[in-house]
Amino acid sequence: MGSCHRAAPPVIALRDRQRLPVDRRRLRRTLRVALHALGVWDHELSLTLVDDREIRRLNARFRGVRRRTDVLAFPLEGPAPVLGEAVLSVETARRQAKALGHSLAEELDLLACHACLHLVGYDDRDRREARLMHAREMALLGRLYARPAPTLHVR
Repeated sequence: MGSCHRAAPPVIALRDRQRLPVDRRRLRRTLRVALHALGVWDHELSLTLVDDREIRRLNARFRGVRRRTDVLAFPLEGPAPVLGEAVLSVETARRQAKALGHSLAEELDLLACHACLHLVGYDDRDRREARLMHAREMALLGRLYARPAPTLHVR
């Protein structure tokens, strides 16, 4: 009789350092689906939810850009099973969701997938890379939704 061995789910450290209500269970599910689809199911990930003030401070400190952003990702290189850390601004996500006509939860799903892609090496610094990354995001979201995924707010 063969044994059915299934890998343990990824370790996802989720910290909420902002005031808006967020469905953390849904966000964890989104991250698990993305990590599995990207082939890094056995890696650890840290995600911190912040407000605009904090993301602006972090963006200035680590990227030298003195404005808010929606996602910051800090990949960790090396043999350890830790993928890296991502930071999402829930306030920015809420504005983007409103502008694009979908829910905050959908925007956070999108940004969580976006962060995972950054952590595995995708970049969106030029149009070609941004289009490739956007297509991959839509594929990841397609695993979550039975309907078309929301449109990514292009920076």
